[in-house]
Amino acid sequence: MPAFVGAVQVISVGSSGVVHIGDTFQIRPVSTAKTFAGAGSFVTGDGISVYNESSVTYTIDDDTLDQGNYFNL
Repeated sequence: MPAFVGAVQVISVGSSGVVHIGDTFQIRPVSTAKTFAGAGSFVTGDGISVYNESSVTYTIDDDTLDQGNYFNL
């Protein structure tokens, strides 16, 4: 079913961002990234407590391939 979209104002989009307005069949990323972070690194909100006895972040990745974006043109 077609989408009717009114006025849209996009101020900015990041370098790897996607803007989706209306109908679409497929949205494909053009970049990938892997992020390692310790306990509580991405926690947001009010009154959050993180208790971590041993602060260790394992960055060893034994597999040879992760999910890629090989066929994104």
